[in-house]
Amino acid sequence: MSFKVAPADWPLPLWIAHRGAGKLAPENTLAAFREGARHGYRAFECDVKLSADDVPFLLHDATLDRTTPQRGLAKQHPWHDLSQVDAGGWHSRAYAGEPLPSLQAIAAYLRRNGFGLDLEIKPTPGDEAHTGRLVAQAVAQLWAGATPAQTPVLSSFQPEALKASQATAPHLPRALLVDTLWDGWWPAAQALDCAAVITNYELMDAALIAQLHAAGMRALVYTVNDEAEVQRLLRLGIDGIITDAVDRFSAGC
Repeated sequence: MSFKVAPADWPLPLWIAHRGAGKLAPENTLAAFREGARHGYRAFECDVKLSADDVPFLLHDATLDRTTPQRGLAKQHPWHDLSQVDAGGWHSRAYAGEPLPSLQAIAAYLRRNGFGLDLEIKPTPGDEAHTGRLVAQAVAQLWAGATPAQTPVLSSFQPEALKASQATAPHLPRALLVDTLWDGWWPAAQALDCAAVITNYELMDAALIAQLHAAGMRALVYTVNDEAEVQRLLRLGIDGIITDAVDRFSAGC
């Protein structure tokens, strides 16, 4: 039996900004969220992992190399040090000095504005269950008192992380991310009581949407930046589209 979320309580609209507005501004920063909001987006996707002292913060990669001047595994640094890292200068001079945000800071911004969140649990390899457990604890605390329609969706490519989040905060909706339809993905989504499955957009077709809907799950896709693909998916009845192209696709359509 899948985790059922009533239509009125489903927290995500059709359009979701990828990593904030992670092409127009440095990904996974408050600046990117503000840029997405400036373009009319009211829901966001971002990546969360843990610091050395178990503070949840936003970063996609296991290492700091691509999006900061620092090097090495982010997991090896305490939050005090990570909070002072420049996460914006790599993108452009306009964002030099933009910090890595904590999940707490993101939660404050989203709750203040009534925005939705697809929160991808992105564990450092080997830290899947621990990360899933602590992220679920943090979300339950940071969104305490929120209605179901205001609650983040916890997503991950790692079933172990989702299993830990399920055990820790079963009331939070979960979504399995899949880049390929690997053997066992469907039993895993069911065992995890997923409210949704989020696939690479190239995998999504009418049969898969029908399978998910028949099980009471939503069908979402990432990362769609092509107009023809958007139109195809809309015709199929897709429930959510994660995009980088917040300046080209209106969140109101």
